[in-house]
Amino acid sequence: MPKQLPGEDNVGRMQFLLGLRRRGISDPAVLRAMDEVPREHFVEGGLVDKAYADQALPIACGQTISQPYVVAFMTEQLGVQENHRVLEVGTGSGYQAAILSRLAREVISVERYRTLAEAAQERLAALGYDNVEVRLGDGLAGVPERAPYDRIMVTAAAETIPEALLEQLAENGVMVLPLGPHAGPQQLVKLAKGEQGIKQEDLIGVRFVPLLPGKAREL
Repeated sequence: MPKQLPGEDNVGRMQFLLGLRRRGISDPAVLRAMDEVPREHFVEGGLVDKAYADQALPIACGQTISQPYVVAFMTEQLGVQENHRVLEVGTGSGYQAAILSRLAREVISVERYRTLAEAAQERLAALGYDNVEVRLGDGLAGVPERAPYDRIMVTAAAETIPEALLEQLAENGVMVLPLGPHAGPQQLVKLAKGEQGIKQEDLIGVRFVPLLPGKAREL
């Protein structure tokens, strides 16, 4: 299990969880995961005092760590079960992968920036999240050799639904991703794969960094 934080601010964490409940997050397993994962370990050093504020924060390579409500909402919509294998596209700091690891059997997370991938793997290992594997690669291509996945979460905005990821989604699987133009309004969508094809449900308006093809040439 992850290491416990010394001197943890219990009042602040209670307010953090209360804020999530007030905004409609009700799944006990998701709330427990949000409580267990120490968000301050996943933000930049100078922003630790803002770790539990409900806002996105910058990390290395021009990327961001999503605001807690969006993390909790996407996780709740994904409907992860303890026997599931989950693919995450866009590791970033590793925070979302850590949340998913509390709910799933296994999490495979792919990141295009080497700096982020290596730092996230080290951070997750140090905190005891040993059911997460971070891969350096092209998120749009997924990780086909480990497919199929019961659940797929994409944490960067795609302009169109990535067909390669749909192919890697198991029958009766669910994918949650931001969809829309990189410089315009985006919609969080939920895709359910069944015998009748793909069913799409529009959820909430969001703003994410763009989902770009390939590995990053630098960083």
